[in-house]
Amino acid sequence: MDKILVTGGCGYIGSHTIVDLVQNGYEVICADNNSRSNEAILNGVEKIISKKIKNYKVDLCIYDDTYAIFQENPDIKGIIHFAAYKAVGESVEKPLLYFQNNLDSLINILKCAEEFKVPHFVFSSSCTVYGNPDTVIVTEETPQKPAESPYGATKQMGELIVNETVKNISLSAILLRYFNPVGAHPSIHIGELPLGKPANLVPAITQTAIGKIPMMNVFGTDYDTRDGSCVRDYIHVCDIAHAHTLALNYLVEAKNTAKCEVFNLGSGNGYTVLEAIASFEKVSGVKLNYQLGPRRPGDVVAIYANNSKARTGLGWDPRYTLDEMMDSAWKWELKLKTEKI
Repeated sequence: MDKILVTGGCGYIGSHTIVDLVQNGYEVICADNNSRSNEAILNGVEKIISKKIKNYKVDLCIYDDTYAIFQENPDIKGIIHFAAYKAVGESVEKPLLYFQNNLDSLINILKCAEEFKVPHFVFSSSCTVYGNPDTVIVTEETPQKPAESPYGATKQMGELIVNETVKNISLSAILLRYFNPVGAHPSIHIGELPLGKPANLVPAITQTAIGKIPMMNVFGTDYDTRDGSCVRDYIHVCDIAHAHTLALNYLVEAKNTAKCEVFNLGSGNGYTVLEAIASFEKVSGVKLNYQLGPRRPGDVVAIYANNSKARTGLGWDPRYTLDEMMDSAWKWELKLKTEKI
C-alpha cells in the first residue's frame, strides 16, 4: 500500500478523504495542528474504517517540524494538501494571517516533497480562483479574475506556486478546484464541525434549525439571480473526497499528460441560497428562522462548475442530490446535539 500524507486531515474534507483513501487501499498518515479542527473527528474516521490513523499535531508553517514528519516517514508516496484557513469573511478582516498561514505551509510541504522525492501531490484549491467570472458556468480554462477575498488570493497564489515548483522537480501535481462541499458521511460518524460561528451556508442552516443560532442571515437579495440571492454549486463531501482518491490514482497510473493538471469539482448545478434553504426545509420538516440582509464583502455573485473534465479524465461521477446533501447534514447536526465530539 502506498503511504499518503493528508495535511489538514482532521478537517471536514480531509477526514472524509482519509476514509475514501483507506477504503481504496491506501495507507494514510495525517498532519493537523487542530487550530481550526478537532482531533476527535479521527475517532469517527476510525469507526468507519476500523483502524487507527496517526495524526502529527504539527504546525506546517514551522519548517523543521514539517521536515520531521518526512524524516519519520521517508516512504511517503503522495501528499494531499488540505491544511489552510478557509473563512472568506475572516480573510477580509485578517489578510496577513491568511497569506502567512496558507502560503507558508504550502511552501514548507513542497520543500519537503522535493527533498524526499515524493512523486505525487494533490492540492486543495477552490472555485474562488475564478473571482467574479464573466460566465456563470466555468471550465478549467475560464479566465481568472482578481480574487474577491484574500482567501481566494491564497488559492490563486497556491496554484501558481505548485505549478512553478513541479516544473523542475520529480513531482507531478493535480489542482482540484472545489465548489461548495456540504453534507456528511452516510454513516453519520463524521461531518462538518465548524469552530465558532459557521462561515459556510449549510452549517449555518443546520445550527439555526437546531437552535444554536437564533436567526440566520441571507447576505444579499439584490443580485442578478433567480431570486436575488447568490448562486452556488453544492457538492456532497463524499463525492469531493472520492475525487481525491481518483486524482491520486490518476497520478500513480501516470495518466497525466502534464506535470500539473487542473480539475473542477462541482455538481454542475447552480442553486441560490434561498433554494438551498427550501431544500433543507423540505427534507427536515423544519421551518428555518432567517432574515434577508445586505451583501457581504468577498462574496461572488454566481458560479457553478462545468465538471466534464473530471468526469472524463478522472472517471468521477458525483452521486448525491441537493436534498440528500441537506438530509445528511441535518442528521449530522442532530447527532451533535446528543453526542459530544
